[in-house]
Amino acid sequence: MGRSRGGLTTKINALVDMNGLPILLKITPGQSNDGRSAADMFDSLEAGDVLLADRAYDSDALRGAMEERGVVANIKPMPNRVRHPTFSAPLYKLRNEVERFFSKIKHCRAIATRYEKAPMAANRNLAYVKAFFNWCIDQESVESNPAATIKKPAKERTRDRFHSL
Repeated sequence: MGRSRGGLTTKINALVDMNGLPILLKITPGQSNDGRSAADMFDSLEAGDVLLADRAYDSDALRGAMEERGVVANIKPMPNRVRHPTFSAPLYKLRNEVERFFSKIKHCRAIATRYEKAPMAANRNLAYVKAFFNWCIDQESVESNPAATIKKPAKERTRDRFHSL
Protein backbone atom coordinates (compact mmCIF):
# COMPACT_ATOMS: atom_id res chain seq x y z
CA MET A 1 0.00 0.00 0.00
CA GLY A 2 1.19 3.47 -0.77
CA ARG A 3 -0.05 6.73 0.66
CA SER A 4 -0.88 9.72 -1.51
CA ARG A 5 -3.16 12.74 -1.33
CA GLY A 6 -6.02 10.44 -2.35
CA GLY A 7 -5.34 7.98 0.47
CA LEU A 8 -3.94 4.46 0.34
CA THR A 9 -3.35 3.33 -3.23
CA THR A 10 -1.73 0.53 -5.22
CA LYS A 11 -0.64 -0.04 -8.81
CA ILE A 12 -0.76 -3.24 -10.78
CA ASN A 13 2.19 -3.67 -13.14
CA ALA A 14 1.67 -6.36 -15.77
CA LEU A 15 3.92 -8.06 -18.29
CA VAL A 16 1.74 -9.76 -20.92
CA ASP A 17 2.45 -11.75 -24.05
CA MET A 18 1.24 -10.96 -27.58
CA ASN A 19 -2.07 -12.70 -26.83
CA GLY A 20 -2.77 -10.48 -23.83
CA LEU A 21 -2.14 -13.31 -21.36
CA PRO A 22 -0.21 -12.39 -18.21
CA ILE A 23 3.39 -13.46 -17.78
CA LEU A 24 4.09 -11.53 -14.58
CA LEU A 25 2.06 -9.33 -12.25
CA LYS A 26 3.43 -7.05 -9.57
CA ILE A 27 1.53 -4.92 -7.09
CA THR A 28 3.38 -1.79 -5.97
CA PRO A 29 2.57 1.23 -3.79
CA GLY A 30 0.65 3.93 -5.65
CA GLN A 31 3.32 6.60 -5.28
CA SER A 32 6.18 4.43 -6.59
CA ASN A 33 7.85 5.09 -9.93
CA ASP A 34 6.68 2.54 -12.53
CA GLY A 35 10.06 2.17 -14.21
CA ARG A 36 12.05 1.56 -11.03
CA SER A 37 9.51 -0.58 -9.20
CA ALA A 38 8.86 -2.87 -12.17
CA ALA A 39 12.49 -3.19 -13.34
CA ASP A 40 12.84 -6.71 -11.92
CA MET A 41 9.85 -7.85 -13.97
CA PHE A 42 11.90 -7.54 -17.14
CA ASP A 43 14.38 -10.23 -16.01
CA SER A 44 12.25 -12.83 -17.79
CA LEU A 45 12.80 -11.16 -21.19
CA GLU A 46 15.36 -12.84 -23.47
CA ALA A 47 17.35 -11.90 -26.54
CA GLY A 48 15.03 -11.34 -29.49
CA ASP A 49 12.02 -10.36 -27.35
CA VAL A 50 10.32 -7.01 -27.90
CA LEU A 51 9.35 -4.81 -24.96
CA LEU A 52 6.48 -2.41 -25.62
CA ALA A 53 6.04 0.02 -22.74
CA ASP A 54 4.43 3.38 -22.11
CA ARG A 55 6.11 6.63 -21.11
CA ALA A 56 6.23 5.73 -17.42
CA TYR A 57 8.99 3.22 -18.22
CA ASP A 58 11.08 5.62 -20.33
CA SER A 59 14.60 5.75 -18.90
CA ASP A 60 18.09 5.44 -20.33
CA ALA A 61 18.93 2.85 -17.67
CA LEU A 62 16.07 0.54 -18.72
CA ARG A 63 16.84 1.00 -22.40
CA GLY A 64 20.52 0.22 -21.76
CA ALA A 65 19.71 -2.89 -19.74
CA MET A 66 17.41 -4.18 -22.47
CA GLU A 67 19.98 -3.48 -25.18
CA GLU A 68 22.66 -5.41 -23.25
CA ARG A 69 20.36 -8.43 -23.11
CA GLY A 70 19.40 -8.24 -26.79
CA VAL A 71 15.81 -7.16 -26.10
CA VAL A 72 14.28 -4.60 -28.46
CA ALA A 73 12.84 -1.83 -26.26
CA ASN A 74 10.14 0.16 -28.05
CA ILE A 75 9.21 2.57 -25.27
CA LYS A 76 7.27 5.73 -26.00
CA PRO A 77 9.63 8.61 -25.10
CA MET A 78 8.71 11.33 -22.61
CA PRO A 79 7.80 14.55 -24.45
CA ASN A 80 10.42 16.58 -22.56
CA ARG A 81 13.31 14.30 -23.61
CA VAL A 82 16.25 16.12 -25.19
CA ARG A 83 17.57 13.09 -27.11
CA HIS A 84 14.74 11.02 -28.59
CA PRO A 85 15.62 7.32 -28.93
CA THR A 86 14.42 5.13 -31.77
CA PHE A 87 10.67 4.56 -31.55
CA SER A 88 8.25 2.76 -33.87
CA ALA A 89 4.67 4.04 -33.65
CA PRO A 90 3.20 1.14 -35.70
CA LEU A 91 4.90 -1.41 -33.43
CA TYR A 92 3.75 0.51 -30.33
CA LYS A 93 0.12 0.08 -31.41
CA LEU A 94 0.45 -3.61 -30.50
CA ARG A 95 0.73 -2.48 -26.87
CA ASN A 96 -3.06 -2.41 -26.75
CA GLU A 97 -2.88 -6.05 -25.62
CA VAL A 98 -1.78 -4.74 -22.21
CA GLU A 99 -4.76 -2.40 -22.06
CA ARG A 100 -7.05 -5.26 -23.11
CA PHE A 101 -5.65 -7.37 -20.26
CA PHE A 102 -6.48 -4.64 -17.74
CA SER A 103 -9.92 -4.29 -19.28
CA LYS A 104 -10.51 -8.02 -18.72
CA ILE A 105 -9.46 -8.01 -15.07
CA LYS A 106 -11.51 -4.88 -14.35
CA HIS A 107 -14.63 -7.00 -14.76
CA CYS A 108 -13.76 -8.25 -11.29
CA ARG A 109 -14.94 -5.26 -9.26
CA ALA A 110 -12.66 -5.85 -6.27
CA ILE A 111 -9.58 -5.71 -8.50
CA ALA A 112 -10.81 -2.76 -10.54
CA THR A 113 -11.52 -0.60 -7.51
CA ARG A 114 -9.02 -2.24 -5.14
CA TYR A 115 -11.54 -2.09 -2.29
CA GLU A 116 -9.82 -4.64 -0.13
CA LYS A 117 -7.52 -2.82 2.24
CA ALA A 118 -7.99 -5.15 5.23
CA PRO A 119 -5.24 -7.81 5.49
CA MET A 120 -7.63 -10.77 5.58
CA ALA A 121 -9.57 -9.62 2.52
CA ALA A 122 -6.39 -8.79 0.58
CA ASN A 123 -4.93 -12.23 1.37
CA ARG A 124 -8.14 -13.94 0.26
CA ASN A 125 -8.15 -11.97 -2.99
CA LEU A 126 -4.57 -13.10 -3.60
CA ALA A 127 -5.63 -16.70 -2.98
CA TYR A 128 -8.46 -16.22 -5.49
CA VAL A 129 -6.06 -14.82 -8.12
CA LYS A 130 -3.63 -17.71 -7.56
CA ALA A 131 -6.46 -20.24 -7.91
CA PHE A 132 -7.64 -18.52 -11.09
CA PHE A 133 -4.20 -18.78 -12.70
CA ASN A 134 -3.87 -22.41 -11.61
CA TRP A 135 -7.17 -23.04 -13.42
CA CYS A 136 -5.73 -21.22 -16.49
CA ILE A 137 -2.73 -23.58 -16.38
CA ASP A 138 -5.10 -26.58 -16.29
CA GLN A 139 -6.93 -25.14 -19.32
CA GLU A 140 -3.53 -24.67 -21.04
CA SER A 141 -4.15 -20.96 -21.63
CA VAL A 142 -1.04 -19.92 -19.66
CA GLU A 143 2.19 -21.78 -18.98
CA SER A 144 2.89 -20.57 -15.45
CA ASN A 145 1.18 -18.82 -12.56
CA PRO A 146 2.39 -15.18 -12.40
CA ALA A 147 0.86 -14.82 -8.94
CA ALA A 148 2.72 -17.81 -7.49
CA THR A 149 5.65 -15.69 -6.30
CA ILE A 150 3.55 -12.91 -4.76
CA LYS A 151 3.76 -12.90 -0.99
CA LYS A 152 0.73 -12.26 1.18
CA PRO A 153 0.07 -8.50 1.26
CA ALA A 154 -0.25 -8.46 5.04
CA LYS A 155 -0.12 -10.63 8.11
CA GLU A 156 -3.53 -11.57 9.41
CA ARG A 157 -4.20 -11.03 13.10
CA THR A 158 -6.47 -13.29 15.08
CA ARG A 159 -9.34 -11.66 16.89
CA ASP A 160 -10.77 -12.69 20.21
CA ARG A 161 -14.47 -13.35 19.85
CA PHE A 162 -16.83 -13.42 22.74
CA HIS A 163 -20.28 -14.89 22.52
CA SER A 164 -22.88 -14.34 25.16
CA LEU A 165 -26.22 -16.00 25.64
